Amino acid sequence: MVDIAGKPATDREAVARGHVRMSPEVARRLARGELPKGDALGAARLAGIMAAKRTWELIPLCHPIPLSHVAVRLAVEPEAGEVIIEAAARARAATGVEMEALVAVAAAALTIYDMCKGLDPAAEIAGVHVVEKSGGKGGTWQRGEG
Repeated sequence: MVDIAGKPATDREAVARGHVRMSPEVARRLARGELPKGDALGAARLAGIMAAKRTWELIPLCHPIPLSHVAVRLAVEPEAGEVIIEAAARARAATGVEMEALVAVAAAALTIYDMCKGLDPAAEIAGVHVVEKSGGKGGTWQRGEG
């Protein structure tokens, strides 16, 4: 585990994004709240927040970070057959919160997949990545377009 004892605590924030692809018909049912397993969007939002808070238990050598905020947003695009997931994590800490944001997206995506797989076994999770981060020695970083 990296020693962060000498690093100052600073305000840290990270945003991650990913998506779940599925058939347009399943995406329409998801958007209307008509899945057999229930409210997939609510369950995914909660799963993402809960997972972010437990990142240090899931990822080896990850520091436990006292998160001050986690937000998970989901947008269903029925015609494209996908759900866009974005998670933001914040903390005042000596290390960044990128892993917490990524874990939130991954857990939300897995929840969407789980609740849709019975209707579309070809559903897939794709493109989980950090969009931006701020705080610490590295300052602010944003993913460029393309």
